[in-house]
Amino acid sequence: MRKFHILLALCALVLLSGTRAGAQPGERYKVRLTTVPMDGGMRNTVAGFGSASATLSGNKLSVTGTFDGLKSPATSATVHSGLARGVRGNAIGNLTASNATKGSISGSIDLTPDQVKGLRDGKLYIEIASEKAPEGNLWGWLLK
Repeated sequence: MRKFHILLALCALVLLSGTRAGAQPGERYKVRLTTVPMDGGMRNTVAGFGSASATLSGNKLSVTGTFDGLKSPATSATVHSGLARGVRGNAIGNLTASNATKGSISGSIDLTPDQVKGLRDGKLYIEIASEKAPEGNLWGWLLK
């Protein structure tokens, strides 16, 4: 009878470990936040760098990251959808950003099926705006 219980316990462990191994943790993306090419007039308003990571689970995109070196406090962080990789587009969701020249961004947004496809095609990006650069201070595309 003891051998039967041991065998039953081993079978249960195999089944449970197989279930965990097959679980999908979500698709992971990385973001490098940098300034865009600047003209001479932007040197006094645009500066900084940062990084972020994102996970897509189902249709929910969760983002966390940090930034530093802005010339004025951040005012917003948004996720945008461009027409193609490297091409700016409309905002599709808001993130939370520290109101400082150095801080963090975080948040999650629900994506439509088209936006999920755009994410996988490299068309989504994060934009951080600041007081001196309300049209965007740092940008970074979500890439695998």
